[in-house]
Amino acid sequence: AAAVSQVTVRDALNQALDEELERDERVFLLGEEVAQYDGAYKISRGLWKKYGDKRVIDTPISEMGFAGIAVGAAMVWLRPVCEFMTFNFSMQAIDQVINSAAKTCYMSAGSIAVPIVFRGPNGASAGVAAQHSQCFAAWYGHCPGLKVVSPWSSEDAKGLLKASIRDDNPVVMLENELLYGVPFEMSEQAQSKEFVIPIGKAKVERQGTHVTLVSHSRPVGHCLEAATVLAKEGVECEVINLRSIRPMDIETVEASVVKTNHLVTVEGGWPQFGVGAEICARIMEGPAFNYLDAPAVRVTGADVPMPYAKILEDNCIPQVKDIVFAVKKALNI
Repeated sequence: AAAVSQVTVRDALNQALDEELERDERVFLLGEEVAQYDGAYKISRGLWKKYGDKRVIDTPISEMGFAGIAVGAAMVWLRPVCEFMTFNFSMQAIDQVINSAAKTCYMSAGSIAVPIVFRGPNGASAGVAAQHSQCFAAWYGHCPGLKVVSPWSSEDAKGLLKASIRDDNPVVMLENELLYGVPFEMSEQAQSKEFVIPIGKAKVERQGTHVTLVSHSRPVGHCLEAATVLAKEGVECEVINLRSIRPMDIETVEASVVKTNHLVTVEGGWPQFGVGAEICARIMEGPAFNYLDAPAVRVTGADVPMPYAKILEDNCIPQVKDIVFAVKKALNI
């Protein structure tokens, strides 16, 4: 049997950056604290020592500035990886991400490519209040010209980051700070230097027959936990890890809904115009709608800016019990 080892999401991302910096000299990393400090979250640990000042660059606290430098570099065919200390701070640079990066290929009739990756933690961490806890999957997923990926496991993190760096288009990679230290099993194949996960393909993490759970990022873990709880009561959940927000693999979701006849979406972001709302609309407009035996149910973050107090925070983020409740509502049990 092939060797399987436990690797944290942090180490998987570090591995991906190391391999891609080594593979292509046009790749470079920039952002706050990425070099001498080894990264605010230690994602870039050891890379500055190994590759030096030209490839791993500490920037001032000026998101619009360094994102702009990165986009300019991508336009002349370097391959920057631009780290935001949290995606909440990408608000400072959203003009660069959308107007300078996402729209340029189209506006230049395909003559200017922008091969750039914007990456960093997205969504709620713990105890950091509203300005550090927002999920931007729906914001960036809204915009044509961008690809948006949202990994859950170490394998997702490595395969999607490598695919993003190699892609000739701007990619937004939404990681999760609370997953960085979590170990996942990684196959020998996933640890090879040529392992990439194609952008736009969801993964069925658990087979089931009664209800389809669709999620991305950290809530995928919650869905699997809820599935374990529900299995004890005879309810078999099929859990889908979206992995990619844009393009969205609606075919995998449709195939599952045709099988289970029920749909629950789960996300950490806000309800209005969210990822779950988009999935529900696509299912309603597509061939799987006639297979639904009940209305789809969304599980989302609460419709408020994230509170600081822990008890309030816990009530704002979807928990396993919320998913179990939603499944029972969908199945009318």
